[in-house]
Amino acid sequence: MKTIRKWSRILHRDIGYFFIGTTIIYGISGIALNHMSDWNPNYSVTIKPFETSINLEKEEGVKENVLLLLDKVDNRENYKKHYYKSDNHLKIFLKGGSSIDVNVKKGVGEVEYLKRRPVFYESNFLHYNPNRIWTWFSDAFAAALILFAITSLFMVKGKKGIRGRGGIYTAVGILIPLIFLIIYL
Repeated sequence: MKTIRKWSRILHRDIGYFFIGTTIIYGISGIALNHMSDWNPNYSVTIKPFETSINLEKEEGVKENVLLLLDKVDNRENYKKHYYKSDNHLKIFLKGGSSIDVNVKKGVGEVEYLKRRPVFYESNFLHYNPNRIWTWFSDAFAAALILFAITSLFMVKGKKGIRGRGGIYTAVGILIPLIFLIIYL
């Protein structure tokens, strides 16, 4: 048992050091993704209303009028494309994911600006497994988490270890997810 405890501490420590950055990335991203119903973890959204007298009704040559509108509310260089959601509503797409929605009959609209949230955007990008190499790396990280859990059972002996307080914490840590599964599944 002494050898198992020794190797558990060594593996737990050294692999933990190696994956500390990944742990922080997945921790930040996990918290952000848990609260997607409360906020957009990738982008901050700013909405600015405006009024216009420019004719944007569906007709030939409307693109020039769309560019004139952009001169007033944003920048014509950001134009990507536009389409009519209905006879009354024009949607204009801008570079960077921002957009403009205009009620062409009333001449009112709003610009929705998207701005990447630093740290959260990048963390979430990696959390979504952007390519095969990262998938393999994150699989290794997941295996390391399993190894962390197993090695932690053998690191401490006595009344603070798995046969004492550590065993109680382990049992509670297993029961909580099981209770949630029973209640919500």
